[in-house]
Amino acid sequence: MSQREFSRVRQIALGLPEVSERFSHGAVCFFVQDKRPLCYYHDNHRGDGRVSLWCPVPPGLQEILVAAKPEQFFKPMMSAAGTFRNWVGIFLDTPEVDWAEIASILDGAFRTVAPKKLIAKLDGR
Repeated sequence: MSQREFSRVRQIALGLPEVSERFSHGAVCFFVQDKRPLCYYHDNHRGDGRVSLWCPVPPGLQEILVAAKPEQFFKPMMSAAGTFRNWVGIFLDTPEVDWAEIASILDGAFRTVAPKKLIAKLDGR
């Protein structure tokens, strides 16, 4: 596991309200209220040799990110149940990872899956 990238992802994810970490479906996953997946951290997912982060995004954002930076963003393989349809994959093993952008994407992922009371807590209301 690439400790540098993982440590950064962990710091950002666990900084969000009521986010926890556990192993799920063969990868480290961060969950909101231990129920809803916020993101999956993959290191060599299915032997791809890459370090990546997968997280849900609002409809339409996946296409925008992938079109803008195909060297960094990708469309994760959708499961048979449709999981990962509105998710984006982010390669973390590229030379120019913008960690402020990753934090912003994780903030958006949180807002996509978290209940309103946790979003209000995040916003300080």
